[in-house]
Amino acid sequence: MGRNMGLLVDYLPLTKRNSAAWDDVLGVVTFGDPPVNLDRTDIPVAAVNTPMLGAGAAICEVWRTQRPVESGQWARVRYRRDDNVLFGCISVVESAASACVEDGSLSALQAATENAYREIFSVLDLVGYGHLLRVWNYLPEINGDSLGTERYWQFNKARRDALIACGQEVTGNFPAACALGSESGSPLVIYFLASKTAPIAVENPRQISAYRYPQKYGPRPMFARASVLQESSAAMLFVSGTASIVGHETLHVGDAAAQTHESLVNIEALLDAANRIVGVARFAIGSLAYKVYVRHSSDLPIIQAQIASAVGSSVRIVYLKADICRRDLLVEIEAAGVQCSRADS
Repeated sequence: MGRNMGLLVDYLPLTKRNSAAWDDVLGVVTFGDPPVNLDRTDIPVAAVNTPMLGAGAAICEVWRTQRPVESGQWARVRYRRDDNVLFGCISVVESAASACVEDGSLSALQAATENAYREIFSVLDLVGYGHLLRVWNYLPEINGDSLGTERYWQFNKARRDALIACGQEVTGNFPAACALGSESGSPLVIYFLASKTAPIAVENPRQISAYRYPQKYGPRPMFARASVLQESSAAMLFVSGTASIVGHETLHVGDAAAQTHESLVNIEALLDAANRIVGVARFAIGSLAYKVYVRHSSDLPIIQAQIASAVGSSVRIVYLKADICRRDLLVEIEAAGVQCSRADS
């Protein structure tokens, strides 16, 4: 890795690090219930209630930096930052958020989402990290209906409303992102990476941009298919949650193997698009770290076989049980990775 690249991601058991070894960590994500506790209180931890599949010891997602760090908190957002990149997280209980809406104009999820995003943008304005790079959203019962509409649609509307209220761009300059269903009864959990440097949004030529979807999918999701952060000697790619969608339609309904294959084809298309942007640094499907969301646990062996065939057996992969934003999607895949320039590799 390039010595000047501040951001690295890994998936590893907590037992691999003693207290001092967390000094280079920007943030940690734990999976499942109950959440895993660290022996450090200055590191933000996003506790995501999506059970792990096919793993032994508890695995955490760890974001590290090769530069000095500083921790902080504003309202409910905990964060840690180096001189260019910030990791932050927030957890909001829906019932507590809805209690603040006296006129009933928002659902509990909408209130929680708007509150969370307003706090996130307040923090970023305060500390001067004005560009979201990547956002992860986890909400319970994502495919459920309440107040006559799907909860995912409610989330998308509230996210857009918060962006507008906070003066953010809503015409296509979005970060990479995903939205998954956590276990019932969980809070809304959002974690994110932001930077002082604007990322480059990447779209997939095989897909209509999510923010241009037809109205039949409800309020349009505000995210890019991928984003690239370029620094002096390296580039980091963030691939959004990617599924079996071509154009705007779901393909291979009911076929987990075919959906996994189509998702990987979409990731390959994104890598081609990203490589045209970054030039010297080249991303390859076998050089990334992956997180895979599986709707039905019984589909795991089929999905694992498809992914192993495409990316190889040595790639870092975490499998999680989670509902996906469309009811007819069985799998969703995200990825991230760093590539250094030849002079610094």
